Amino acid sequence: MQKIRVVHVAEAAGGVERYLYALLKNSDSQKIENYLIASQHYEMEKFKKYVSSEYQLQMAHAACFKNDKATVKQIKKTVKQIKPDIVYAHSTKAGALTRIALMGMHIPVIYNPHGWAFNMAQSKKKELAYRLIEKAQIPFTKKVVCISEAEMQSAMQKHICSKDKIKIIPNGIDFDLLDKVQPVTRRDLGIPEDAFVVGQIGRLSEQKSPDVFVEMAEKIKKEIPNSFFVMVGDGNLEAKIRRLIKMKGLEDSFLITGWVDNPTGYLNCFDVATLLSRWEGFGLALVEYMYCGVPLVSTKVDAIPYVVDEGIDGLLVEPNSANEAAQAVIRIYEDPTLANKLVTNGLNMAKEKYDIRRVVKQTQQLYQDVLGISL
Repeated sequence: MQKIRVVHVAEAAGGVERYLYALLKNSDSQKIENYLIASQHYEMEKFKKYVSSEYQLQMAHAACFKNDKATVKQIKKTVKQIKPDIVYAHSTKAGALTRIALMGMHIPVIYNPHGWAFNMAQSKKKELAYRLIEKAQIPFTKKVVCISEAEMQSAMQKHICSKDKIKIIPNGIDFDLLDKVQPVTRRDLGIPEDAFVVGQIGRLSEQKSPDVFVEMAEKIKKEIPNSFFVMVGDGNLEAKIRRLIKMKGLEDSFLITGWVDNPTGYLNCFDVATLLSRWEGFGLALVEYMYCGVPLVSTKVDAIPYVVDEGIDGLLVEPNSANEAAQAVIRIYEDPTLANKLVTNGLNMAKEKYDIRRVVKQTQQLYQDVLGISL
């Protein structure tokens, strides 16, 4: 039986990299032959056993004509060598460069934005530019994968493409991988055993609102003196956030881990987990919180209300509201019955709806539909 040969192209790391790793790790190697072209931000070594070949390219996240032109040339050359049946582009930048590179090559392109760039908090001018770029490239796209119902609705409202161009494949996580993660202990981090720990996994970037997390922490600390706060990740706002923590006098109750290769291991230390995003295509960390048994507080933006059922498996607050976020955390602290309810329902929801094996199955079916074949 001939395998479907698929080239994945990715620039953004973080959640996209975790998604790709889980997808490729669980792919049926008897039916799918995967290749990976990824940016310098990717840990390529861990992908080697799950792909036939891997190629690492220098990709600038910001627009840069000289760099982008060179990357397009490299993508085109590599794809010509591999001769795939399908090219699957992940995230905005890789999606744009890939579709430019493949013009005239007659290879179907599947595109997954992993969160539309035009939904970011930004100027109207920049939002319009992203919308026009996305819309202009739809004729060179066989199928658009949306990772949530919200993403599809957004595409329709912004007139990016017709509904028949879209396939919704909600995100999923690899439960086996999570089960094997070595738990990080409070002793490892120097956190008091009796502390009430509030944590967040995510980049220290504008999207994830680390500034709001610090403002929230200040309010919680006044009500819960033994509270402690952990941010797992790094990012371009790290220096600014460290200054803010110092200004608030919270240095002794705060830990920023920097980049780590086992972020979910830190959930073992959390009493409550937050994701205070200003915009979010899905929020993979939310499902990880649920599966690992940590009650969560998140913002009611974009796809998050489709993932979190308010009051059932998590609490939702308005974005940019440190006060609401603090009150929600304190509510969980003061109500163990509520905390247990959120944990129980969250675990059940994660297992029922967000298993990576479902994502793999739907993705393989999409390949077959695109090619008009059955395996």
